[in-house]
Amino acid sequence: MQKKKKCIAMLLAGGQGSRLGVLTKSIAKPAVHFGGKYRIIDFTLSNCVNSGIDTVGVLTQYKPMELNEYIGNGQPWGLDRNRGGVHILQPFTKIKSKEWYKGTANAIYQNMQFIDRYNPKHVLVLSGDHIYKMDYSKMLEEHENKNADCTIAVIDVPLSEASRFGIMNADGDGKIYEFEEKPKEPKSTKASMGVYIFRYDVLKKYLTEDNMDENSDNDFGKNIIPKMLSDGLNMRAYSFKGYWKDVGTIESLWEANMDLLGGDSALSLDDNESRVYARNYDCPPTYFYDGSKISGSMITKGCEIHGIVENSVISSECVILDGAVVKNSILFPGTVVEKGAEVNYAILGENSKVGAGAHVGESFSAEKKGKITVLGSGYVLGCGEAVKAGEMLGVR
Repeated sequence: MQKKKKCIAMLLAGGQGSRLGVLTKSIAKPAVHFGGKYRIIDFTLSNCVNSGIDTVGVLTQYKPMELNEYIGNGQPWGLDRNRGGVHILQPFTKIKSKEWYKGTANAIYQNMQFIDRYNPKHVLVLSGDHIYKMDYSKMLEEHENKNADCTIAVIDVPLSEASRFGIMNADGDGKIYEFEEKPKEPKSTKASMGVYIFRYDVLKKYLTEDNMDENSDNDFGKNIIPKMLSDGLNMRAYSFKGYWKDVGTIESLWEANMDLLGGDSALSLDDNESRVYARNYDCPPTYFYDGSKISGSMITKGCEIHGIVENSVISSECVILDGAVVKNSILFPGTVVEKGAEVNYAILGENSKVGAGAHVGESFSAEKKGKITVLGSGYVLGCGEAVKAGEMLGVR
């Protein structure tokens, strides 16, 4: 057993992300591109490092190869350490059984041997599919000051949206007395962020008991948290005031990228004190050719821009040729938009191609809302073809 650590993190990154459709056909949701030069998981990993948490177990399951390769030895995040660092944890064969993770709680249970190596006083449980910047050390400090068995990060959401979340009802001192999973008539607006800190001795006890319950879903929200509450444990809500978004749908992924471009809820990536780290490969400079016009957009290195780009996020090594127009869209790395093509309110997957004169997506007003058009990785749209708003096309 290694020397005891105060707190280690367990990052749940094995979800399929089915609501992202073709974007997660071959990769796990935490590995999906974001903001031109990041992956979704970069935010949680960077939060850990910026919070002084140097031991992170990343629990993978669905399509893990690209995510595993991306994380590697953890060097871009400062997690390449002899003691601690980042560890990829996948389901493995046991003496008596071989099984996938059955739920979020079961995933942690199956990896308690890893946690035991560090004998931590506290365990931070995280999701790998949220966009936010948070100092977990402040949450841990409050967790210890309140002598809590479990502390759950919450964020205020509009009452009209509260029924979409797990809602924590707490008293004036932050003690949770009730948890409601997606209530039809929510009693508060304190939505769970999927960020938990547990005393490890308490967590270990409840995970073990839960694993023995054949009727359990082995889930934190459905089983572990309600059982702790019913047993009268000291459960605390930690209020978070910054930017946070669950990017589990095409619309929310698009919105979070657009938030990088400004607005009242803008997500800033320029804060050196809470920097977001990523594994970025060397690219040549971006070239803006005569006739190109750029407004309100983010353009990453290695691109060739001949056409018009408005209010869009363009990842590395994208090519937008003469007469092409890209508006209100997200282009993943290696995307090519050929001459005269138009792209509007769309997400174009990695190495996809829009043929000359083709049309992807349609304009829509903020009042009427609308649907985002999606092309999957490697998809080739023929010259002059059209894809309507809201369509999602994968590789042929």
